[in-house]
Amino acid sequence: MKVLGVDIGGTKIRFGMIDEQFNVHLDTKVPTSFPLYETLEREILNLLHSHPEIERIGIGTHGFVDSKRGRVVYATDLLPGWSNTEVKSQLETATNRPVAVDNDANVAALAEATLGAAKSSERSICLTLGTGLGGGVILDNCVVSGGPHGGAAEIGHMILYPHGHPCPCGRKGCAEQYVSGTALKRRIEEAGLPYTPETFFENIQHDEQAEALVKAYTSDLAVVISSLQAIFDMDTVVIGGGVSESASLWFDYLHEQLNQHLLNPIEVKTAQYENDAGMLGAASLVLDL
Repeated sequence: MKVLGVDIGGTKIRFGMIDEQFNVHLDTKVPTSFPLYETLEREILNLLHSHPEIERIGIGTHGFVDSKRGRVVYATDLLPGWSNTEVKSQLETATNRPVAVDNDANVAALAEATLGAAKSSERSICLTLGTGLGGGVILDNCVVSGGPHGGAAEIGHMILYPHGHPCPCGRKGCAEQYVSGTALKRRIEEAGLPYTPETFFENIQHDEQAEALVKAYTSDLAVVISSLQAIFDMDTVVIGGGVSESASLWFDYLHEQLNQHLLNPIEVKTAQYENDAGMLGAASLVLDL
């Protein structure tokens, strides 16, 4: 059997034709253009015309997703006009194939749990430290998603500091305002340090102010992980996103902080499938139907 895994991002949409052994037979992408649904349907129909052997379609997308209905409940201005789109029902009508839809962080977590860094774990959480703080939760090999507002496992919007830094969600003090890649950039600028997020970690060993900042950053991340452990009792935490590319330079600080907060030891790993996780995880949604 072959399925189509679709990863919808703010700048591009990636399509992969994937079999049950997760071999990739086709990997293509197009620029994200709007109206988004019309672009998505057109490109998928073109692929089905060329590859009628595709039996099912899985989609990972930015936004709050009601995974049972396959509906995008809310998406930010990154994907204008995408909120309230009934993706599953519209695509199933257009393609005559089963369709499953979920949040992009959830499908990335599913890829890591199925194939990647958390493959040996039944309970894992994948955190992506990028523009925001994405999160996906896998419990007993099942992804936690959906909810009446599509907001299950929106880890980045847990309140870390009440009345803290404003978040685009409209509240203050959300975790992603302190431990995302964007938050790291803001912290560096507020500290007046002459580094970019890409060069920051290279300088923490010989700059006391930079080292203090990374300790504060990893302390906040450790609190997030510890709080999640108290709720989910996971075996493994997988960290992806742009900040994870420098993990070798700051993981020791994180482990030092975790030792002060964790209820029980857990494995913390870097993501194995960074750029491919969305496409592979989207395929996983429908390979198990």
